[in-house]
Amino acid sequence: MSSPAFALSSPAFPMRNPVKDDTLLTPDNHAVLMIDHQYLQLLALRSHSNDVVINNSVFLAKAAKVFGVPTLYTTAFAERQQLFQELQAVHPEQVPIDRTGLNTWDDPRVLDWVKKTGKKKLVMAGLWTEVCLSMPVLSALADGYEVYIVTDASGGGSDEGHERGVQRMVQTGARPLSTIAYVSELQRDWSRPTADEIAKLFAQHGGGFGQGLRWEWQLLSLKEGTR
Repeated sequence: MSSPAFALSSPAFPMRNPVKDDTLLTPDNHAVLMIDHQYLQLLALRSHSNDVVINNSVFLAKAAKVFGVPTLYTTAFAERQQLFQELQAVHPEQVPIDRTGLNTWDDPRVLDWVKKTGKKKLVMAGLWTEVCLSMPVLSALADGYEVYIVTDASGGGSDEGHERGVQRMVQTGARPLSTIAYVSELQRDWSRPTADEIAKLFAQHGGGFGQGLRWEWQLLSLKEGTR
């Protein structure tokens, strides 16, 4: 990935029309569903460390917000366990759709929200991968949606559970990607006006690349997140 501080000093090249080039995700062609990122599911996570899932799910939600992507939170039995505070803070005004069922796609409120977005591409992440993520992904695929799963903003009760869940979804047609791949695909060109905000998100949540950005800003005596 090119570094924003250097890439932005180069002239932007003409890009293909994103309406016609529908292969990649764009800010305008999809919606995001964040499924059951709650404390009990987090505590029982075994495929990933808790901090990795928290970091990536928050990174995903923040980036989607920067790009104006419709985003829905769902929970199960919220009276017993709330959404991660860090994730809720991205959309503090949103009350997650709370369910008793395991399959988010069975809830008519969720289907109504999806239909109102008008999007046929859906990006989903959730806990656990093998249960509360797999079920709605498989159901949405069966209903004709193009579904992407963010595997590192999700997690399972075991390595086996996460791997089999991802494998089953992919075999059925889901398209896996990482959080960084998702954010990069939406930014796509560092000359776009969202570059500064996305660079700041990478600095906060982007691991080694984020640390590299901070070091670069320090060397170039740039204010954090600026060009």
